Amino acid sequence: MKSTLLLTYVLYLSFSAFAEKPSYPADSTKRVVEKMKDILIYQDDRYYAAFPSIVRKPDGEFLLSFRRAPNRRNFGSKGYSHTDPNSYLVQMTSKDGINWSGEPELLYAHDFGGSQDPCLLQLSDGTLLCTSYGWTQISAEDRQNLKVPNFTTGSGYVFLGGYVVRSLDGGGSWKGPYYPPHIQPEINYTPTGNPVPAYNRGALYEGKDGRIFWIVASHDQQSPSKTSNHLLISNDKGLTWQYSCPVAVDNEVVFNEASVYETPKGDVVAFIRTEKHEDQAVIARSTDGGKSFGPWQSMGFKGHPLQAIRLPDDRVLLVYGYRHKPYGIRARILNAECNDFETAEEIILREDGGSTDIGYPWAVLLNENEALITYYFNKENQIRHIAGTVIRF
Repeated sequence: MKSTLLLTYVLYLSFSAFAEKPSYPADSTKRVVEKMKDILIYQDDRYYAAFPSIVRKPDGEFLLSFRRAPNRRNFGSKGYSHTDPNSYLVQMTSKDGINWSGEPELLYAHDFGGSQDPCLLQLSDGTLLCTSYGWTQISAEDRQNLKVPNFTTGSGYVFLGGYVVRSLDGGGSWKGPYYPPHIQPEINYTPTGNPVPAYNRGALYEGKDGRIFWIVASHDQQSPSKTSNHLLISNDKGLTWQYSCPVAVDNEVVFNEASVYETPKGDVVAFIRTEKHEDQAVIARSTDGGKSFGPWQSMGFKGHPLQAIRLPDDRVLLVYGYRHKPYGIRARILNAECNDFETAEEIILREDGGSTDIGYPWAVLLNENEALITYYFNKENQIRHIAGTVIRF
């Protein structure tokens, strides 16, 4: 594994939005990105930990959330499953982002099933949002009584749809759930017979005008199963959501887990995971503030899902999982408007994963010179755990 990664792009990281930007040499080729170390954030042989997200709170403390479920191999299972009746959202904190200790605390447990993929967003006023979605296990006999169509896994889990919880005290307590609206392309019903509320896994983004952008997925076809992406917008800090427009729709390609980002120019950019498209990451762009999106484009590389953060010089750190040999975690540095994705150099952060069941990276700034990329990982296809990579600029 390479310990040092050379980039052709200048990377400026600032500790806060109000910090003075440091002065760097004009020759960007003299700037070096160095991988400092990999860290173990959380591992417990009793649990399957996955799908992290992380923010830095105004007081400097880091808040990490992830999904934790029992390690069913301890109960005789031959493998791991992403659906579990005891799958809960948990959280941990760290003063420096490097040292993590103690047991995770419960963030939220859904009343009717297991939860997946907690996605944190910290708003400019300190409010925290966490989006998720759930599954409930129903017997084959009882599933015959459910309203159709519904989204059911082979192991008998039926999809509950998405929800949002909010915290006004830095994650000390959470209120909700608040259910987003059902969007018209979604064809499925919940086990209670209601239209599935909007859902997705991916980073939300607070725009400079205070609107919150959330790209959600929608099952728009049952056989073969296919999803498309659509934009929701909140004007009241995530309490309510309004449908805006389609983001990515295709007759064959499946679009699902998506992160959204607003550029300095005001473009709303979607970074999207696909299926039936050779695992290519794709990008879609709105130049009218989220009223409409232009045609989606392949980004020219494999990776899923993706997440983006802004750097002090307005360039973008884009991180993503790599579920092809060698399994690992990768990143790219895009320009401010995210339109050099085909030529941006790929940074290999990890290539020692034990199987395809890894990834879902989420980055946060540690200080003006370093960043932490969190993700879930396994070695030799063993216990799934939360790990991180620290890079210095």
